[in-house]
Amino acid sequence: MGMLRRFKNPPVFALVLTAVLLGALGGIDSWADNDLPRIKFLATGGTIATRGGTRLSAEEVLEMVPGLQKYARPEPEQFANIASTAMTLDQWVQLANRINAVFDADAGLTGAVITSGTDSLEELAYFLHLTVKTTRPVIVVGSMRNAGAPGFEGSANLLDAFRVAASTESRGKGVLVVLNDEINSAREVTKTDALRLQTFQSRPYGILGVVDPDRVVYYREPVKRHTQKTEFDVAALTGLPRVDIMMFYQGASSDLLRAAVDAGAKGIVIAVAGADLTGGSLAPGIAYASRQGVMIVAATRTGSGRIAALSSNRVREGLIGGEDLTPLKARILLMLALTRTHSPTDIQRMFTEY
Repeated sequence: MGMLRRFKNPPVFALVLTAVLLGALGGIDSWADNDLPRIKFLATGGTIATRGGTRLSAEEVLEMVPGLQKYARPEPEQFANIASTAMTLDQWVQLANRINAVFDADAGLTGAVITSGTDSLEELAYFLHLTVKTTRPVIVVGSMRNAGAPGFEGSANLLDAFRVAASTESRGKGVLVVLNDEINSAREVTKTDALRLQTFQSRPYGILGVVDPDRVVYYREPVKRHTQKTEFDVAALTGLPRVDIMMFYQGASSDLLRAAVDAGAKGIVIAVAGADLTGGSLAPGIAYASRQGVMIVAATRTGSGRIAALSSNRVREGLIGGEDLTPLKARILLMLALTRTHSPTDIQRMFTEY
């Protein structure tokens, strides 16, 4: 009390004393945290959540990210803890619905970060790109090395992902894939190497931006329809229609294509050679599928290039030009398109717009 009487401004002294006490209790950190962007963290597993043969929880994964408290307040949730190749299509739908529900319920969330194994990361990211209805950033991140391996890059990737999610410049750009200090659009990115850290690339378009020590920098943004402008709604879906991929190769037989139709495929993506649309030796199978009302999308197997919309007659027959989508991503768009319509003309429009 003597100190309080000697202090010329008792109310100010009281505030200083309170701050000191709160600092001793960790309160100052929490005050500072309240000014940071809140980011939902949905962990699904993958290599980034693996140490040796052990699966790490969402909280344990976050503990590996030094300096995260400078950029964001993560709110962790364990959605799954499996390899990306073990995730089912039903889980894709559930995850999209969960992200939508989180954003709908909490206007104060700045964005979301989702971990995934890298083997099918590009597929999950593109599905979310077409089904999550928000302008807020949604970042999909993973790592090529597990947490017990020398040179584990997962911590740096996660820190980058949270920084991108926290950046106001990331709004409206759809679902983003962040690894190796680079930002790619979910629509364009693909895994190009089985082992190298720089595996995720958007050839031939290039990255959207980079995560540098001083700030997040963007150079371009996606112009195709996505996220808040999507027409796809998975809220009431109980499942996705079966769509298979058939690759043309010299001497390819139509037997597997026919078998897919007979097994219940509602759509088939043909990974064509170059831009060839004759179907080659698959032509009899394509004709069989068309007669059964199965939608056929032609997408190039080359890794880049565009299969333009076909003539109106061929479209009416159910043969769709896959534009510049890879066969993997053409399959995802076709699955979602078939939840909305079975009109070949409408589906061709979707491939043009998305």
